[in-house]
This record gives sequence, structure tokens and C-alpha cells, in this order.
Amino acid sequence: MKAVKKVGILFVVSVAAVLVIGCINALSVFNYSLVDETHTADCAIVAGAAVRGDQPSPVFQERLNHAVALYRDGYVKTLIVTGGYSNNNALSDAAVARRYLLAQNVPDQAILVEDRSQVTRENLRYAKAIMALNQLNNALIVSDPMHMKRIMLIAKDERIEAWSSPTPTSRYHSFGTKARFLISETFWYSLYLVYRLL
Repeated sequence: MKAVKKVGILFVVSVAAVLVIGCINALSVFNYSLVDETHTADCAIVAGAAVRGDQPSPVFQERLNHAVALYRDGYVKTLIVTGGYSNNNALSDAAVARRYLLAQNVPDQAILVEDRSQVTRENLRYAKAIMALNQLNNALIVSDPMHMKRIMLIAKDERIEAWSSPTPTSRYHSFGTKARFLISETFWYSLYLVYRLL
């Protein structure tokens, strides 16, 4: 009975610890979503997101719109769009993004394409290689506010000199969508923290 009691106590303590850590990480993700470090940089890296055929998804579109604004306002002269092939699409996510940017009158020479990545870490890893090839030394990172804590930590781990520039027009604007995104990002951020320890 004592052994069973010890196991029960250990289980309760473990669950409590996970919940506490989860709440701390959720608060960290939320607080960082309010940080905007936008200023001039060599380029902007746009985090990939889903596409629908030859059109960016609403979430991806808002990230691209923010990148266009950064370019037009003179913060950056180069945009790096990221994202490989998903859902058996004929075009990569980055190729769809490039077409969208061209339609917004961003010149072709201002757009660099990274179309191999499947996850956020690869977005930045492959974008860093493109930066090196084009002598770009630093970057603004463009994504949704709740995504910024994790992606900026990944940028640090990839040794990219970068600043956060979250899109102000995120599609996650209602309380419900923000809450779901916060829960999702807290999970992935926590998982990435574990990954870094391995």
C-alpha cells in the first residue's frame, strides 16, 4: 500500500509540475507576442504557412502583407519567403508566396525563395544559408504574434542576428482563436525547450 501511495503522490506531483511549467511557458509566449522590435535590417524572413492551391492561406497572406509593408516602408530591401511543398501541391508554399508578392508590386529581385523547409526550424536554417549566399547579415522575423517566442529562440539557436516583427493583422484575432493558438504554441515551445536539452 505504501508503494501505491508513493506512486500516486509522484503522479500528482508530476502532473502539477507539468501544469505549472505549462502556465509559465504560456505566459512567456503571450508576453513575447506583445514585443515588436521592427527596425531597419538587411532582410525579412517570412515564416511559412499553409497554401490553398496557388493562393496563400489567410494566415500566410497576412504575414506576406506585413512583409510587403516592411519593404514599402523601407525597413528592408529583401524578402525571404519560406516553405516547401505541402498537401501534394504543385507549387511550394514559398513559390505561392513569391507570386503573391509580385502581385503586390514587390520587384522580383527583392524576393528570395526558400522552398525546402517543412517546419519552422528548417524555415530559418535554410533561410540562413540564403542570407549567407546573398551577404545579408541580419533579419526581421515575420510571423504571427503568438509564434514569435518560439521562432525567435530558434533564430538565436541558428545564430541569426534577428529582431521580431510580428504581423499586426494576424488572422488569430478573436478570443477563441487566440486561446487555441496560445495553447498550441505553448505546447510546441515547451517541446522545443526539451529538444534543446537533448
